[in-house]
Order: sequence, then structure tokens, then C-alpha cells
Amino acid sequence: MIALSLSHVGPAAAQVVTSPAQVQSGSYDVEPAHTQVTFTVLHLGFTNYTGIFSNASGTLELDTRAPSRSKLSVTIPVDSVQTTSSRLTGELKGEQWFDAGRFPAATFVSTAIRQTGQNDAVVTGNLTLHGVTKPETLKVHFIGAGINAIDKKYTTGFEATATIRRSDFGVKMYVPYVGDDVELRIAGAFERRD
Repeated sequence: MIALSLSHVGPAAAQVVTSPAQVQSGSYDVEPAHTQVTFTVLHLGFTNYTGIFSNASGTLELDTRAPSRSKLSVTIPVDSVQTTSSRLTGELKGEQWFDAGRFPAATFVSTAIRQTGQNDAVVTGNLTLHGVTKPETLKVHFIGAGINAIDKKYTTGFEATATIRRSDFGVKMYVPYVGDDVELRIAGAFERRD
């Protein structure tokens, strides 16, 4: 059904570029519908358990000629957390975990960007979570950019990974039975402002 309704947009995929040198510099806003932050922790030593945050907002000031001048600022509402268990999702929003009532947002603000390869960079910044701010590092991979075939907006997309220690941010429930190290995988979509 989806393939049929999107069949008219096939040729537009050719407009996507995968070389960062071809991406348009400028001011971008997070595209929340296609930006996701997944987190994975080791559960009782048996399984890697994954949840997700959504509804991100923020900005990217992208300078493709001098990537180190680029700037990133992202905010994620903590109560957007979801898991496959409605009970666990509710618990994670509560006082013993993320305490979304007192700390409604997590933020990441870049302090340095260093290109490490043609499509790769390391982004260092300050992560604020659960009322605590700590420096963290994202490994970022550029995926592609071009005109979105659906909404006709110029869009650029990245994937980022990081590992943080949740106890550093005061989220200590069930450590060490539920892992302290949290693996983050981020799908980031950004739309250029006209």
C-alpha cells in the first residue's frame, strides 16, 4: 500500500547526495518525525533491552567548508520515552528513573566538532540529563542530503552513536543488575530553513 502511494516519487531519490562537500551550508531545524534516540542497556546479564525517545527539537548550524565551525543543539522531551512494556515505560518516567516531572528535557549542546573522515566526525558537547550536565562525545556519520521527495524541503541526515554511564547523571536504579553503560544510537534528520 505504501509502495503504491509513493510510486510517483521514485526518481527524486537520485537527488540525494552522499558527499558532505555537496551539502548546503546553513541553518537547519531538527525534523522531529524522523529523529529518534534509541538507548540499550544490559538487563540482568541476560538481554540487551532497548527503548526510544522521540519528538526532538533543536538546531544545526552547518558549515560544510569548515565543519569545525558547525554547531548543534538538541532537546529531547524525557516523557517521550517508550519501551515494549507499558509498565516499564511508566516507571521510566517516574521519580526513581528519569523523573520527567522534575527534569522534563534532556539537552545536548556541542562544544567542538572534529572531522575524522570524509563522512565522519566526532562531536563533543554538554549533555544535560536528570538535572546533571556532563561532557559527552558522539561519533557521527553523515548519511545523505537533498530535497525530501514528500514535503520538498531540503533535508540532511546523520547517524550518531555514544555510550554514557547513567549513574553519572544520577539515574542509579538497579545498578549493577540493570547495566550502568547505556548505548545510544541516534537518527538525526534536519530541515534547512529558507
